[in-house]
Amino acid sequence: MKHILTRKAKAYLVVGCKSWNRRIFDEMLRHLPGRWHYIGSAADFSLDAVEKIAPRYIFFLHWSWKVPDELVGRHECVCFHMTDVPFGRGGSPLQNLIVRGLKTTKLTALRMSREFDAGPVYMKADLSLKGGAEEIYIRAARLSARMIQSMIQREPTPVPQRGEPVNFKRRKPEDSELGTAKSLAELNDFIRMLDAEGYPRAFLQHSGFRFEFSRPALYDGRIVADVQITRADKKRRTK
Repeated sequence: MKHILTRKAKAYLVVGCKSWNRRIFDEMLRHLPGRWHYIGSAADFSLDAVEKIAPRYIFFLHWSWKVPDELVGRHECVCFHMTDVPFGRGGSPLQNLIVRGLKTTKLTALRMSREFDAGPVYMKADLSLKGGAEEIYIRAARLSARMIQSMIQREPTPVPQRGEPVNFKRRKPEDSELGTAKSLAELNDFIRMLDAEGYPRAFLQHSGFRFEFSRPALYDGRIVADVQITRADKKRRTK
């Protein structure tokens, strides 16, 4: 009797901390060839958990915590950065792009290294910066899923970044306070770039109250937006 030996399917791990990451995993990734796994919280993400899966790649769709150097050194970790690296390395890429007046960018799939966003590049794809922040993040996640599909089929060799690095500074919650916008267009951009789950929204404080703005629309020479008003001294939790 002849025994047919079959190769065990490769395992892949997808990591994401936003609600839309899980939806896109379920819709677009888990049905691809291979054994697919998802981790959605820092509490579940550990070296032991990864070792049990033994993934070919670890794909980071959106992650708010530093990945341990030991894990980056032992596994092929791929992140999707919303700039045309080496331009735009660092934190808050979407917000830093919009405040610079950019309308489009590149979504870059790169191999993670000990230095943030400095690893070699697998591929890049065009990404529009139209709409609110959450809309853009979802668009980027869907594009990431298509890039993942291409990667597992081709397994490309990443190439080193070329050019002089331009580093972005990570924004803080207090940076969301509305400043001195020069036009309605700039003001609209400032509000929309912060309009996403888990981000501190654009705000003003006046007469003991805090005004938070979301869902802006610019037309007919005016901005129409949702406004939430709370006491300025109320304790707030930000992510």
